[in-house]
Amino acid sequence: MEWLMLGAVIGIGFAALAWSADRFVSGASAIASHFGVSSMLIGLTVVGIGTSLPEMLVSAIAAFDGTAALALGNALGSNVANVGLILGTTALIAPLTMHPRILRREYPLLLGVVIATGLLLLDSHLSRAEGILLLLGMLGVLIWMGVQSRQLGDPSDPIIAEIQAALPTPRPFKKSLSYALIGLVVLLFSSRVLVWAAVTLASKLGVSDLIIGLSIVAVGTSLPELAAAIASVRRGEDDLAIGNIIGSNIFNLLGVLGIAAVITPFAVEGVSLARDYGIMSIFMLAIVLMGFAIGRNAQVGRLEGGILLSVFIAYQILLFVMGR
Repeated sequence: MEWLMLGAVIGIGFAALAWSADRFVSGASAIASHFGVSSMLIGLTVVGIGTSLPEMLVSAIAAFDGTAALALGNALGSNVANVGLILGTTALIAPLTMHPRILRREYPLLLGVVIATGLLLLDSHLSRAEGILLLLGMLGVLIWMGVQSRQLGDPSDPIIAEIQAALPTPRPFKKSLSYALIGLVVLLFSSRVLVWAAVTLASKLGVSDLIIGLSIVAVGTSLPELAAAIASVRRGEDDLAIGNIIGSNIFNLLGVLGIAAVITPFAVEGVSLARDYGIMSIFMLAIVLMGFAIGRNAQVGRLEGGILLSVFIAYQILLFVMGR
């Protein structure tokens, strides 16, 4: 009965987290538009922060509670899930076409963030100053996205498509305020409950907080992105699905790790740096290898999707076998 209740709490926590994040971002964006903030700035903020807001809040609460390993696992595990679970599952449902333009522009940025973050973790510690540096990097990426969107001006471009899709639906100010306040309260409460349930589950299973963060928490916070990716592909917006995955990976490293380190600087175990950061980097490389594998327009088909998903499942099994 206790296990059933704990599982129910985690499931409800994930659902509440996804719902409240959407409400909060929608309400806050609409409020900003009421005060004359440009639609471009609102869209960039939603694209940059909204996609990783659940991961950020869960990691922030975990850092406040002194369970920074859960925050680290959430950041790295979410990136692995974005490629292995989300891209893999989406390709199994409907193959995706990857256009080189999105890889030429956004993949070098992702690769640079992966390398830079790895260098910060080489000393097995992430300090508060390094956390601030990561958050400044996130701000820099948002500015870069704004510059790119202004220079391109192509409505079909994935960056512009993401920004336009993120713009809030116009609604009265009071309704926007209620959306934001309710969303924020539920967001904070569900994040707190989820962290408690995850730590409790880790204790009962006899595994570390890191393992729970890399597996259950990472997968749970990535489920809304899975639904969004499948919906994008069904509408024929393959570039948008790929762009969302790459963007989410960038902001998970910069924002999620940055917030956690600013709140509570933490040590990084050698096994996590070698195993988890290494496997995450391999999944990041898989995107470009598939993207440039076949001529101008490479397709992530069902074979590639099956391989990605199989490797992801094998990695999850490995985590629980090792237990730390």
